[in-house]
Amino acid sequence: MPEAPVSAERRPAAGHHSSVVFADDQEWAGHLCAFVRDGLDQGEEIAYFADSTEPERVLRTLTEAGIDATAAVKRGQLSVSTATRTYLAGTGFDPDAMIGLWYEAVQSATARGYGGLRAIGEMSWGARDIAGADRLLEYELRIHQEVFERLPLTAWCFYDRRLLPDDCVDVLAGAHPVSRGGPVGRPALRVTPLTDRPGLRISGSAGYDTRDVVAAAAAAVRGMPAPRVELDLAELRHLDAASLAALAAAAADRPAGGPLGVRHAPPSLRRLLDLFPEFGSVVEVLDR
Repeated sequence: MPEAPVSAERRPAAGHHSSVVFADDQEWAGHLCAFVRDGLDQGEEIAYFADSTEPERVLRTLTEAGIDATAAVKRGQLSVSTATRTYLAGTGFDPDAMIGLWYEAVQSATARGYGGLRAIGEMSWGARDIAGADRLLEYELRIHQEVFERLPLTAWCFYDRRLLPDDCVDVLAGAHPVSRGGPVGRPALRVTPLTDRPGLRISGSAGYDTRDVVAAAAAAVRGMPAPRVELDLAELRHLDAASLAALAAAAADRPAGGPLGVRHAPPSLRRLLDLFPEFGSVVEVLDR
């Protein structure tokens, strides 16, 4: 893992990674302008990663709202690029490559004297048939600990309900510590990063219909660099054997080692651990 920049003031990370859900152009413009104004006021570098929106439209919208976007671009404080040059650079989406890009971008911003970096990313590409797009949920779950706890970075992930299925928006937006904008529904299985320690909060029901969400959670567990990772299952109603097996395999494969700690284990998990004691070596119930 790269070293975090040390020249900028470190701030609590919980509010710095947010999903923003909207369904019309007026909502999009309102969130965009508020975000950019705040960044300019705080002396931060600002980046917008467009997907469905033309970069010229982003700058025009800011200008029409009374923000001198042209001057900000000229002095290097504001940039508008595209997902193909950031999230999708190379052959497709790679969470590890994107995490490395955040470190490089923040290091560049702080080296040029800015107080940090703030970025907006349009996430509509996540619903298209793009290599690696199925790893987007894994990425959203990993970056709280791997990026936002370490860097002076604020990022809003834009989810346009006109471009993504509702169930996709609800799962992905729900994976953020903070959700802004329009309402976010409760998917059958919701996974959110813990903000006070490395790990995940899993709520709902984990079974056959949520295999893809469980797989993303397992990949996030596997990739977390912390020596200890925990799951908070206080709101998990059900967990089937296949889901437990996926999480246990991820825990066993973690390079950092150590068992997967579980708090508020539901009865279904306790029964499975009794039936399959081999999982007990990598899944530890912390509040028996």
